[in-house]
Amino acid sequence: MRKFAKEKKNRKKTVIAAGLIIILLLFLYILMVNFLVSAALVPSFMEKLEAFERITEESYAAQVQTSDIQGNRQAALADTRAWLQTAEHRKISVETEDGYRLIAEEFPAEEKSHSPERTGQESHNWVLLLHGYTGWKEEMYPFAFWYHQQGYHVVVPDLRCQGESQGDFIGMGWTDHFDCMLWLEHIIAQDSQAQIILHGQSMGAAAALMMAGEKDLPRHVRAVVSDSSYTDAYSMFGEKIREWFGLPPFPLVDSACLMLWLRGGYNLKDASALEAVRKSRIAILFIHGSSDAMISVQMAEDLYEGAECPKELLIVEDAGHGQTQDKDPDTYYGTIERFLDKVLEN
Repeated sequence: MRKFAKEKKNRKKTVIAAGLIIILLLFLYILMVNFLVSAALVPSFMEKLEAFERITEESYAAQVQTSDIQGNRQAALADTRAWLQTAEHRKISVETEDGYRLIAEEFPAEEKSHSPERTGQESHNWVLLLHGYTGWKEEMYPFAFWYHQQGYHVVVPDLRCQGESQGDFIGMGWTDHFDCMLWLEHIIAQDSQAQIILHGQSMGAAAALMMAGEKDLPRHVRAVVSDSSYTDAYSMFGEKIREWFGLPPFPLVDSACLMLWLRGGYNLKDASALEAVRKSRIAILFIHGSSDAMISVQMAEDLYEGAECPKELLIVEDAGHGQTQDKDPDTYYGTIERFLDKVLEN
């Protein structure tokens, strides 16, 4: 009996010990998932990590480094700086339903543009320019300069949790596409005849595409220019967990989705530009670099194939992520101009 009691006691200790180990491992797993969510989606946390500097350096190294891209980039920045010295602009803000203040810069159209057909006419053309992941509005100023030269009113926001805008987590296009409806309301309140173009790059492009799929999108929005968008945030998050941290996507991405829903109130699985373009009824121009090492050009082709609306696809050869306008600016802006002329004349 004593031997049996002792064995029973030992088994009980073993079960308790195993249970404690499982609880400890589960706790450590939750901590790791929480860390990954913060490391990928909270800029203030990301900046504290040495890994963030390494990721930034690796992302830059993955870009195409050729003299034509660098030269065109420097020329565009110089032209933009010169424009900013004289361009009229003002800072504007809106407040989200969950209480965050978002900031944008607005550049009203000049009464006279360089386009003869627009000279002397009041412009009702507007563009909303959306930057990418961990970016800020100033990155989009070269695009703002080009649109302004075409006679457009330009609104360039800092997306939630980035730049001057408040927020908790980077929205991966999902929270952003709701936030940007506030900028549309701002534009329409100023100009009831507004014809609005959504132009985004990378995550900003994904946000613009998600807006295009909304059934209550204002009729004033006429087209999307999507530059280097991903198909969905869930896939992107999995790729980056593997690439940046050397960890397997499963089950971490699904766990991260749950953690983000608990902490940030949204699910990465909802952030699908591919699902949105299937519902879009406005025209979309998809642009991507053939040598994009961050977001595969296959994603642009998948988005193009999935879209059930008027659409065009421009693949810029030998351009990396977000470099299409610098690799071949004439083709890039020429294609956009022809596309929008067709859209706005209908």
